[in-house]
Amino acid sequence: MTGPLHAGVRADAADALERIGRMLLAEPLNARLLVQRAQCLLALGRLTQACESAHAAQRTRPTDSVVLDAIGSVFSRASDQTRALTAYDQAVALAPGEPHFRFNRATVRRFLGDLEGAEADYDRVIELRRHDYEAYLNRSELRPQTRERNHVAELERLLGKGRAGWSGEVALRYALAKEYEDLGEYERSFAHLERGAKLRRQHLHYDVSRDVATVEWIIQAYPQTADIHLSPQASAAAPIFIVGLPRSGSTLVERILAGHSNVRPGGELPHFAGSLVEAVNRLSGKKPLARHELVAQSAHVDFAALGRDYLARVRAQGLDADRFTDKMPLNYLYCGLIRRALPHARIVHVTRHPMAACYAICKTRFQDGYPFSYDLEELGRYYIAYRRLMRHWEKALPGAIHELRYEDLVRDLPGVTRRLLEFCGLDWQENCSDFHNNTAPTTTASASQVRRPLYDTSVSQWRHYRNQLASLEKLLRAAGVADD
Repeated sequence: MTGPLHAGVRADAADALERIGRMLLAEPLNARLLVQRAQCLLALGRLTQACESAHAAQRTRPTDSVVLDAIGSVFSRASDQTRALTAYDQAVALAPGEPHFRFNRATVRRFLGDLEGAEADYDRVIELRRHDYEAYLNRSELRPQTRERNHVAELERLLGKGRAGWSGEVALRYALAKEYEDLGEYERSFAHLERGAKLRRQHLHYDVSRDVATVEWIIQAYPQTADIHLSPQASAAAPIFIVGLPRSGSTLVERILAGHSNVRPGGELPHFAGSLVEAVNRLSGKKPLARHELVAQSAHVDFAALGRDYLARVRAQGLDADRFTDKMPLNYLYCGLIRRALPHARIVHVTRHPMAACYAICKTRFQDGYPFSYDLEELGRYYIAYRRLMRHWEKALPGAIHELRYEDLVRDLPGVTRRLLEFCGLDWQENCSDFHNNTAPTTTASASQVRRPLYDTSVSQWRHYRNQLASLEKLLRAAGVADD
């Protein structure tokens, strides 16, 4: 999960912003300075102003491809993928042999659903820069591979050369796992996945026991018997929080809701965690707190102020709609706090069969988040703790959380969608069940899948690996969560 920006980083960005502002007084049409100003505003979470500064740089009609690429990056990070694509198009036109610009454009094309364009860009990146192993992995994930059209031989040849370094090898093995699975060669697929995950885990500093303990600290801080006293100063805003674990269907649910004319998709917003940490810091006098102390102190913050700060951060991002979604999966940790800070918010908990959920997580190579995903025992322990906390919230907040099972959605899309809209206080609209035609950008790992009509192959995909996943299934079964 993206954490709140460190105070020192924010201070540095604010200082840089002031210096750049003074220089712009002398050179108001300097595109480089305008882009640097936009980057500082991004670091401060002022996304709307960042886009305005990037647009001002674009209006100067720069002929420097590096500046145009930087403009595109500002727009992309601020979730304006359409304008990002325009800037990247201009950068590529000026420097067609620069692979970095094409890689960035491929990323945005994928977000926007232009999967063929993205694959063409990745092909060209690989031609120009054979060692760009991220491009190989991203290309493999764009579409289902077929016997007639795949990259297995190329990937195996690269892996066999042994020159990729550990991170490159991880990317190649995850790409091979994906392509072999598409081809139905499940033993080969899992062999690459297992080796890639083990190699990635060796380069992580992570202790799952700390995350498991955090769940217990949260339950202690927010016991089932606690009365929720809602402040009369609490906001009347009703955002829709979509929580759970990654790869459980939250992107699909967001796109269903985003089909409604009254809802704007927010994607994975880091703002609730950021607002909470700042609220606790104010309460504790800014002194650094250990995690268990931070959890304990969180129960004593001004929840109405917490809700207002969260909404202010969202508005600064340009989400000024009355109804919007926030699909940061790890907001499941904060259900009790969300209920206090934003009493009119809706919380939708997206689940799927435990083994299907865990397999979907373990086969995804995440960039920086979810370090529990690279070892089956750690994944199982984390999953058990997550289910324990969600059971606690369901008891402590009766009626406040709507559970939506991915398998039910696959079986009965109209019925499940109607119940979801009813829970969120929204009327039925046909566009909600026509999610695959929604042209809104998607920036998560599911960006390619949600462009296709609903399919059921992922429901039982994990069963192809039942022998390889036996230790995980045994662990979940012992905890009573294997067949939720």
